[in-house]
Amino acid sequence: MATDHIRYDVLARDALRGVLRKVLSDAAAHGLPGEHHFFITFVSKAEGVKLSPRLLAQYPEEMTIILQHQFWDLTVLDDRFEVGLSFGGIPERLVVPFSAIKSFLDPSVKFGLQFDTSDVAEVAPAGLPAAPAASAVSVPAPAAEKAEAEEEPAAPGQGGGAEVVRLDRFRKK
Repeated sequence: MATDHIRYDVLARDALRGVLRKVLSDAAAHGLPGEHHFFITFVSKAEGVKLSPRLLAQYPEEMTIILQHQFWDLTVLDDRFEVGLSFGGIPERLVVPFSAIKSFLDPSVKFGLQFDTSDVAEVAPAGLPAAPAASAVSVPAPAAEKAEAEEEPAAPGQGGGAEVVRLDRFRKK
């Protein structure tokens, strides 16, 4: 077999991350159009991920967030995105490098991307910086409770762990 000196796998992965970056940039600039919403799963201890110690203890391996109704200050940079979310009624600021993302799903249009994160470097727990302080946001109590329910998906029987979603089930057959 010939050696792939061009590294098509890396080019394709980077192009797909570019799709994700573009979609999040548009959402940051204009909000989510129509019924679009995003499930984003990432490696919790990957280099560059910033979570509060509370969230890291709750999601030590991976975490899935939902960007739908209750998120704020979505900022997209070349290598990462930052977003404010509420967990258990407590506002948090997350920083997620694109290299730490395992999957992206927009169930409203049955579109998903899955990334190989086997090459993602993990940071030792002692080396993890604390997440930046969350900005003050005034959310009415019912909306905050709704956000909590929407933004903390948990697989049954896994005690709050992330649910693994097979993207094949969303493909048209």
